[in-house]
This record gives sequence, structure tokens and C-alpha cells, in this order.
Amino acid sequence: MNWEALLAPYKQVVEELKVKLKGTRSQFEYDSSHSPIEFVTGRVKPVPSILEKAKSREIPLENIETEIYDIAGVRVVCQFVDDIYTIVKMLRRRNDFKVIEEKDYITNKKPSGYRSYHMIIEYPVEMVQGRKFVLAEIQIRTLAMNFWATNEHSLNYKYSGSIPTEIKERLQRASEAAFKLDEEMSMIKHEIQEAQRMFRRKF
Repeated sequence: MNWEALLAPYKQVVEELKVKLKGTRSQFEYDSSHSPIEFVTGRVKPVPSILEKAKSREIPLENIETEIYDIAGVRVVCQFVDDIYTIVKMLRRRNDFKVIEEKDYITNKKPSGYRSYHMIIEYPVEMVQGRKFVLAEIQIRTLAMNFWATNEHSLNYKYSGSIPTEIKERLQRASEAAFKLDEEMSMIKHEIQEAQRMFRRKF
């Protein structure tokens, strides 16, 4: 399999989405209003991870483009929980891609404590050979959720997906603490935003 050719459109999707979402962030800043987007990152899943996922889910290699949704992944990180739903509504309104599926792991967190909002989209990529529709995943989460998920991901890697019970329990407690932090920050959201506006005007 020619992985370079197969992954080329996914790389293009990630780069285009990053530019568009960063542009949206800038538009909010030009309007001197609160941007629901704190920062945007993206990546194309490495080949060993694609093969591992295909194997664990018994997906034939010829079906990976239609059955693995997160080969192209973009992450949007926000300050506040309600920013997540502002972004979700904004993405639903866009006409440069089609939303295929949504998973709200904030309202319905995973047993591990994982919280995030996932959107699977179908994105049209203009290739030399013509237009190609590519599946991609957009994850939207707060800074606190992102901090937790990044550490959980590292531990999953270390323990090959079998995190010891004691550490799992600590992770679950940390997830609740992170969400409590998000809730507390939401209570003083307007104070924080006013402080940020004052800071921007000063500099």
C-alpha cells in the first residue's frame, strides 16, 4: 500500500481546517469579542496507529478510508464549557463540509472520565486528480479536559491500554476535579472575559 499517496488528502484536510479555524479565532479578536477558540491543533494518525486500530476493530485495509474516521484529526480547545457548544453550532452552520456524526462525551462522559465533543465530518479535498471526500474528526474540549485527556493518553500508551486499577481510580477523580474547575470558571466567566478585554486594550 502506498501510504504517502493515501495520507496526502488527509494532510491537506488537517492543514485547511487549521487555517479556517484559526481564521475564525482571529475574526472574533478583530471584533474585540470573546473568542470561543483558544487554540487549534491537528495531526494525521501515524501508520502504525492506523494498522493497530484496523487490527483491533477487524477492519480490512481496503476499508480504512470509510471505516476509520479519525485518520485526520483536528482539536479545538476552549476556555469554557459553553464555548464548546458555541463552536459546535458554528461548525453545523458551515457549508464547506458536511457533519456526519456527533458524539457528546461531555454530557455523557466515558467510564474512564474522558470528556470531549466529537464531530465526524466529510470534507471535500481538491486533488490534482479531482475532488475527493475525506472523513475527519474534530474534537472540541476545554483546557482542563485537554490536560486530563493528554495525560490519560500517555498512560494508556505506557500500559498498552491496561492502566492499573489504582491509577484508573485516580484518573477518574482527576477528571471530576477538572470538570469542577470548568464549572467554577464558568461561574466567573464574565469577570474573566472583562479582564481579558481590558488587558487587550492596554497592549
